[in-house]
Amino acid sequence: MPATGPVARREARRRIPEAALSRLPVYLQILTDLKGRSVERLSSDELAEHAGVNAAKVRKDLSYLGSYGTRGVGYDVSYLVYQISRELGLHQDWNVVIVGAGNLGRALANFHGFSSRGFPVAGIVDVDRDKVGRRIAGVEVRHVDDLRDIVRTCAVSIGVIATPSEAAQGAADRLVGAGVRSILNFASTVLTVPEAISVRSVDLGAELQILGYYEQQSRGGAPSARTTAPRPRTSPAP
Repeated sequence: MPATGPVARREARRRIPEAALSRLPVYLQILTDLKGRSVERLSSDELAEHAGVNAAKVRKDLSYLGSYGTRGVGYDVSYLVYQISRELGLHQDWNVVIVGAGNLGRALANFHGFSSRGFPVAGIVDVDRDKVGRRIAGVEVRHVDDLRDIVRTCAVSIGVIATPSEAAQGAADRLVGAGVRSILNFASTVLTVPEAISVRSVDLGAELQILGYYEQQSRGGAPSARTTAPRPRTSPAP
């Protein structure tokens, strides 16, 4: 028998495009803050102003959730928080394992934003046996050879790669081999994984380069002398 009611409407919704999906966590953070300040309703224009996008884009993004504001009334903040949380799978915790117990791995393990948003760190692994046995944010570092056992016993859903770039592909291969289907990659390299594996990459160096572009634009758009290309020679070198 075909699904009816809310289930049928949910199945009928289109798959959320990547660009819209990337904005949902931004909306959720804004709405959660407003809810904490006892704001009950807001318009698409108000949400757009907070998020730094246009109102038409907000309305389009929220329509993928089946949420449509009422003209002159706006959106119910609490219900939007519920809808976005449900769509992002935040109705349950998703255990995380971090590969790499160096400076970045330690910082990520100590980042409260993981656990507070439903992504508790269940394991940390490293290839360096000198790091094995240490505790980071209450989690004991284990050898990377134990990765498969950690994924199985702790029901790990997401792997976080915090290794040097040259070790990232090997870390990804181990995660995939252990049964992890979602990877957050902090290494400055492109990973090769099976099509069924979801990968999100955070390249801090690339983000700084993009900010460098905006900084240059804010100062008039002319490249600095240090980055100006040398003039080509007009005659052969002696």
